[in-house]
Amino acid sequence: MRYFALILALLAAPAMAQDKMTLILDWFVNPDHGPIILAEELGYFTEAGLEVEIIAPADPSDPPKMVAAGQADLAISYQPQLHMQVENGLPLRRVGTLVATPLNCLLVLADGPVKSTADLKGRKVGFSVAGVEEVLLSTILAQHDLSLDDIELVSVNWSLSPSLMSGQVDAVIGAYRNFELNQMEIEGVPGRCFYIEEEGIPAYDELIYVANPDRMNADMLRRFLHATERATQYIMNHPQESWEIFAGTSPELQDELNEKAWADTFPRFATRPAALDHARYKRFEQFLLDTGMIETPTPVSGLAMDLNAE
Repeated sequence: MRYFALILALLAAPAMAQDKMTLILDWFVNPDHGPIILAEELGYFTEAGLEVEIIAPADPSDPPKMVAAGQADLAISYQPQLHMQVENGLPLRRVGTLVATPLNCLLVLADGPVKSTADLKGRKVGFSVAGVEEVLLSTILAQHDLSLDDIELVSVNWSLSPSLMSGQVDAVIGAYRNFELNQMEIEGVPGRCFYIEEEGIPAYDELIYVANPDRMNADMLRRFLHATERATQYIMNHPQESWEIFAGTSPELQDELNEKAWADTFPRFATRPAALDHARYKRFEQFLLDTGMIETPTPVSGLAMDLNAE
């Protein structure tokens, strides 16, 4: 009788509460976010005891600020920006990696006049974000004893591939090799990428997870990263099935551009998202210091952390 009463009590008990957390994306949902969406769709967040609210920002510059202000638990951001945000006093740390290689590239027309980056002299180069992109471009030009004075910079306000295809500019910096390059191919105007990590710029993590070290729940973030690691492994093992699951979450994702972008993106996902490459962050900090983008060096411990080592 007592056994029967115990069974009834267990059946009547509420399900164990999930820990709620808020993740702010860097942009609208796209293939860059594959491990997050798959972790949700495959139930990995639920199994990790998490209820994750995934929010696309109204302004791409907002997510790190929201995390710093305690308005979200986690945000997707960019390693180059993290270095400068920390120097400017934002309480942020990289706690995980989403895309472990640069996606940024210098994009030109495949059959255009720029056959090598030396051919940029006297050309118009489009950009969207002042600061880091100008430093990247300066570094590329310096390989050929050129400087920003040898080109004409044109602000194209995020209209990267259209400005290139229309002839408004001869090249653009800040284009993503997994999106703009595919967009141009679909439009019938093939492009060519000069990969910045092959043009004198230290490799870095394109997309990272940042948290406020003074406010974060480390255990909850570890569970989040483990769930996305499981999702990444699933994607690597089942890329086509993963694409179908991902695309099935929204009609806006079910087009040729997103399918091509998925194929170019998934090999770049961090298979060990919690792991931290100290040397990579130290090298990029030194690069920004050498180029004048930052004035005071920050030790790696002030930029990033390995939650599994804490």
